Amino acid sequence: MSVEKQLKAKSGYGMLVAVAVALIVIIGLFIWSTIGVDAPAVYGWGLGLSILAFCLWFIPLNGFFSLQPGQARVCILFGKYVGTVRDEGFFWANPFFSKSMGGSAGIGEMIELEMSDSKAAKAAAQKAAKGNPTTISTRVRTLNGERLKVNDKMGNPIEIATVVVWHVADTAKALFDVDDYQSYVAMQAETALRHVASVYAYDHLEDESDAAGAITLRANVEEVSEALRRELAMRLAPAGVDVDDARLTHLAYSPEIAQAMLRRQQAEAVIAARKKIVEGAVSMVDMAVKEMAAGGTIELDDERKANM
Repeated sequence: MSVEKQLKAKSGYGMLVAVAVALIVIIGLFIWSTIGVDAPAVYGWGLGLSILAFCLWFIPLNGFFSLQPGQARVCILFGKYVGTVRDEGFFWANPFFSKSMGGSAGIGEMIELEMSDSKAAKAAAQKAAKGNPTTISTRVRTLNGERLKVNDKMGNPIEIATVVVWHVADTAKALFDVDDYQSYVAMQAETALRHVASVYAYDHLEDESDAAGAITLRANVEEVSEALRRELAMRLAPAGVDVDDARLTHLAYSPEIAQAMLRRQQAEAVIAARKKIVEGAVSMVDMAVKEMAAGGTIELDDERKANM
């Protein structure tokens, strides 16, 4: 596992002045060697040196870079990780630091991502083909997941979707420990959502005594969202990604069983209402019999009590 190392880059303004002075000196040497010198040896030496210096002058220009707030640059020198610059501003570093990393996704993996139904996975596959830049964003991002059709704990097909708020916490892990951290986040978010949806039932379909304390997707949104966030945090830790929040944005039965489940809920509501009416009537009669027996006004035998 890679670990991020902090790197302090030099200010780019001082190096910019040095590069400008060097250019003036090179131009002056070229003019002096072509106009102000009559000796052929000095002319050849000065001209050759000025041309060589002018060619080498372009190398330091590759070391300038700027970072905005919420950005970080991973410095790689000939394949070796040197450190990460997280400060904002205009900087100069080793001009031989890599500007980007070559695409490391295999052909089979990229075809699999392209054929995926997730738009985020397809976009990540196209980006992986071009290679990952060494300057990455550490800002908070939002992944709005697609609607997925999964089976809940009871085996009922449901439609579910989530939104995940995340950010890159460790740039070294994000670039070196996974092929493409954005596609990794998209795929792991879908996998975690499918797993969490299969652990809980959509709603209480058993008796209230059996369902007491059971967590369901519809009734316990906060608990389910917290379970989803914990699972995502565990899955995304190898990529150096922290999950700030995860929430369900859509939850419904699949269209093929939606009408049947609606009729079942209506029937359960009617039965529950009638049950309340019966309980109320029985309790009223029981209270009346006890009051009359306690007051001694009327003595009722078992048959009359049953008739009441």
